[in-house]
Amino acid sequence: MPIVGGLDIHRKQITFDYLDTVTGQVCRGQISPADREHLRAWLARFADCEDAAFAVEGCTGWRYVAEELAAAGVAAHLAEPADTAFARGRKRHAKTDKTDCRHLRQLLAEGRLPECWIPPSRILECRALLETYHDLRAEHTAWVQRIHAVLFHQGAPALGEGTLRTEQGLAALRAAAAAHLSPAGQLQVTTALDMTDMLETRLHELRHQLLDAARHLTGAKVLAARLYGVGPVTALAMTCWLAGEGRFSSSRQAVRFAGLDVTVYSSDRKGPPGRLSRQGPPVLRWAVYEAGKTHARSSAPDHGYYAQVKDRCNGKRAALSEARKILRQAFHILAELGDDALSAA
Repeated sequence: MPIVGGLDIHRKQITFDYLDTVTGQVCRGQISPADREHLRAWLARFADCEDAAFAVEGCTGWRYVAEELAAAGVAAHLAEPADTAFARGRKRHAKTDKTDCRHLRQLLAEGRLPECWIPPSRILECRALLETYHDLRAEHTAWVQRIHAVLFHQGAPALGEGTLRTEQGLAALRAAAAAHLSPAGQLQVTTALDMTDMLETRLHELRHQLLDAARHLTGAKVLAARLYGVGPVTALAMTCWLAGEGRFSSSRQAVRFAGLDVTVYSSDRKGPPGRLSRQGPPVLRWAVYEAGKTHARSSAPDHGYYAQVKDRCNGKRAALSEARKILRQAFHILAELGDDALSAA
């Protein structure tokens, strides 16, 4: 390829380093500010170049950079951050934006760049919706926990589980707050209830969008139909993060990608072994764990195994074991579908 380079993305600027393999000239500099307009203007210099390629590290901001590179006819290569840092070896000099760019360019030129899959724009949009839905769910849970914490802190009677889901329960909460809480405590509860109402409205809207997206994605429809406990949202999450021709060579890699593999002893880590790695997308991990919990039902096809693990360990360990099974099964189903899993249904 005549032009090969690397781009280091930051909020204020994009640092570039590229080599013209025909003339041997190396160009370095910065694109500032870092936005679509200025990047598009800078890429205009490669309009007459038939073969140009740039490596971009898979950090925040890579999406618009990859999209602008593709629009300009430049090949975009997304580098996996951890493996890219490992390929650098022992640090001998200070790490700077210039050295990061040069490192990406050298890896790409030598064919040693640890690449990530660049999903289609439709899948990126679904991922963004799923991440927003997950964040709002977590925030809703935090506000509910805050209500219970305020009641306990001021000695009010404890509320039963699921109290906030019914009108009768909300009325009991307001009565308890008026009778047992201080003015500041009552304000805390009122504020928390207002926030949960707002979040529930937004969650309802988002869920409808996710269900519509899952209905129109082949992989999500197949997973929801063939896997017990996997609903449209979970199926959509697994399709968005696991689908794609040849992305994983084995189901074990898919489990490791989701962060559900168990860590082992390593001399370069301070954490104890036997814990979940928790690497990869939190949304995917949350979705398959919720699906794994459905095997606690006596009607579930794998309830016997779930009950066995629960008796030997606990319910959480059993749900994690089921979540790993679901991921492995989803991997094989999506591998059969190939790129068709990402097509419109």
